[in-house]
Amino acid sequence: MSRLGVDASSYSRLLVTELWLAFVYSLYNGAIIVCLTEIMPESLRTTALSLAYSLATATMGGFTPAICTALIHVTGNRAIPGAWMSFAAAAGPAGSPPRHAPDRNGADIMSHTHSDDNRYTHGIASFVSGLRYEAIPSAVIERIKLLMLDSLGCAIFGAPLEASRILCDTLGKLDSTPACAVWGTSQRLSAPHAVLANGTLVQSFELDDVHRVGVLHVGAVTLPGILAIAELRPGLSGRDLLTAAVAGYEIGPRVGICMGPEHIAQGWHSGATVGVFSSVAGSAAALRLPVEQIVHALGIAGTQAAGLMAAQFGAMVKRMHAGRAAQSGFYGAMLAEAGFTGIVDVFENPYGGFCSTFSRSTDRFNLEELTSGLGDRFETMRIALKFYSCVGSNHTTLDAIRLMQARHPFGATDVAAVEVRGSRVTMDHVGWKYKPQGLTSAQLNLPYCVATLLLNGDVFVDQFTEETVADPARMALADRVSVAEDPKITRRGSLYRHMVHVTMRLRDGTTLDETVEAPRGSEHSFASRADVIEKFTKLTSRRIPRARVDQIVNQVMTLETQPTATPLIASLAG
Repeated sequence: MSRLGVDASSYSRLLVTELWLAFVYSLYNGAIIVCLTEIMPESLRTTALSLAYSLATATMGGFTPAICTALIHVTGNRAIPGAWMSFAAAAGPAGSPPRHAPDRNGADIMSHTHSDDNRYTHGIASFVSGLRYEAIPSAVIERIKLLMLDSLGCAIFGAPLEASRILCDTLGKLDSTPACAVWGTSQRLSAPHAVLANGTLVQSFELDDVHRVGVLHVGAVTLPGILAIAELRPGLSGRDLLTAAVAGYEIGPRVGICMGPEHIAQGWHSGATVGVFSSVAGSAAALRLPVEQIVHALGIAGTQAAGLMAAQFGAMVKRMHAGRAAQSGFYGAMLAEAGFTGIVDVFENPYGGFCSTFSRSTDRFNLEELTSGLGDRFETMRIALKFYSCVGSNHTTLDAIRLMQARHPFGATDVAAVEVRGSRVTMDHVGWKYKPQGLTSAQLNLPYCVATLLLNGDVFVDQFTEETVADPARMALADRVSVAEDPKITRRGSLYRHMVHVTMRLRDGTTLDETVEAPRGSEHSFASRADVIEKFTKLTSRRIPRARVDQIVNQVMTLETQPTATPLIASLAG
């Protein structure tokens, strides 16, 4: 047998040798593909990898036999191919991306600046930083004033309610800093605590606005931070205030649209999660932060996002979700202004980013919605107001019943059964069997609210008291209301998540049907200026003198002419 053992070769030995070499090759080749992928920026990963790999394979692989033959021919050294392979190995590290130089504090400089992978986060920041009053259409200015007035009215009405009182009393014991007003009261707190309290007040009785597609109560999370900044920085004009409000009202709903109705269906309370972005956008605009600081502010706010839908089953904390989101956004803007850094790709990051984490996926969200039409299509115009004191998902059913009663009068004693068919989100959100667990669960339960309308003729503030939560008549009538999914409505998507088909079966055998796609006060039939002022007056005149009510209305509706927001803030305090 020769030294190399060639004469002892066999088919089985050759096969084992080939398999062993294939195994070794797969170990290094599999790893190198993953490594090459990871070092490429996500935004151009596919193109960069295919180009780099193809060029390297063609030059270092395809031409290697010819190059080695030529080198042997020129040098006469049959070992020269080893030098070529050494050169090829050394070319790899030389061509790898350079490591970013750390700053004097040891931090990666590139992590603090604009990244190729955060174009949506950066796009939002650019819009917020560049938004100017003059660029906002007059119709949007008129609408934002009505929306602001409505939210302020909800807050003033909610100030003395039990949940509001407990929160404010507790904060008062913890905090004696008199920086900012708690609306509708004489209490003053530090700015972050005032933001928390005021956001909670706006959401305190299910009366505030809603962006149906974005699934967000926008005013409750946007206005508290802006007005706190106006108190801390008295130079903010009425036009500045309106511009900042529009910034917040535009961004939060877009994040909600990006996440889709699955977000709330998974159990996240979107007002608390996506709400932080309305707050931080509005606060950043009020502070006039530059683009890069707003990128960081978005990242600081986004990492604080939280809120569970189980809070709707009777818990006071459901009201505080909006206040907490407002506070998180306010912190984000204030900290970013001071140089504190956040997640610069908070929306785009595939590991631990807002969208990937809250959707538990890489594809159940649409990042393009974050900046689609930004500056041209105003989501502010798609925010609806409430004229029932209950969750927005109940309103189309209540409107349907009113339409049926107008067409064929009937009362509670005439009803044998009510069947409501709607989207899956509506069924999960409000269609559960009612149990008397407090005002929150009463206002969020569809069967209970249907029973309230049939028995009392309205579903507003006077119809909801602690005494009526376990009212036997309402509970008995609620048991005759069934809520089921209509797959056809579900398939129509988030634009139609509040659409319902309602069938009313009366004891005399009459059957009535009604379909309602969007509720009264929605973007399709938005309330008139007179209707909004009337609602504000009805709510606030129960809490403050009528002269102050009229003063606030005038100040908000002429805000673009006010040199400073200070008079409005003074009127809200008291």
